[in-house]
Amino acid sequence: MTIRFIPSARRLLLAGAAALAFTLAGCAGPQVQDYARETPQLDLREYFNGDLVAHGLFTDRSGAVKRRFTVKMKGTWQGDQGVLEEDFLYSDGQTERRVWRLQRGADGRYIGRADDVVGEAQGEAAGNALRWRYTLRLKVDGSTWDVQFDDWMFQMDRQVMLNRAAMSKFGIHLGDVTLSFQKL
Repeated sequence: MTIRFIPSARRLLLAGAAALAFTLAGCAGPQVQDYARETPQLDLREYFNGDLVAHGLFTDRSGAVKRRFTVKMKGTWQGDQGVLEEDFLYSDGQTERRVWRLQRGADGRYIGRADDVVGEAQGEAAGNALRWRYTLRLKVDGSTWDVQFDDWMFQMDRQVMLNRAAMSKFGIHLGDVTLSFQKL
């Protein structure tokens, strides 16, 4: 059996295929290289060196604020190797500590490790932006979840950096973390 398209059906099919291609291309999202010309130029070795403080919040997928926190940080670097110590204080009084071990690689790439990160965090910087992708092991209601983070940082000036991270599990969006960093 042969299927034959009449010219108007063929045009409709081609138009539908083109619309699908444009839709899928729009879903690709921003890439770190999109920010290559933005300033100030982000260098993690410079920005995360010394004492910093961050204020943040977690919002669920509906946008409701579920948790607020403050993070005191201290970064130290020796060449391309860095350590970033983070001490979290949540609005409910809970505390948490994370120590990142960072490695600067070629072409704006970074690798990060921490005790509650599954495997390695992979990062790429260009211009004023850094994109981190990693899996964080979180304690949730007495169990442990491995949650994926798509984490974007944007250096605003020498003192301030903004951070937005989308959290997901099995591809389902759970919520977002928003932070404002300040160098002390």
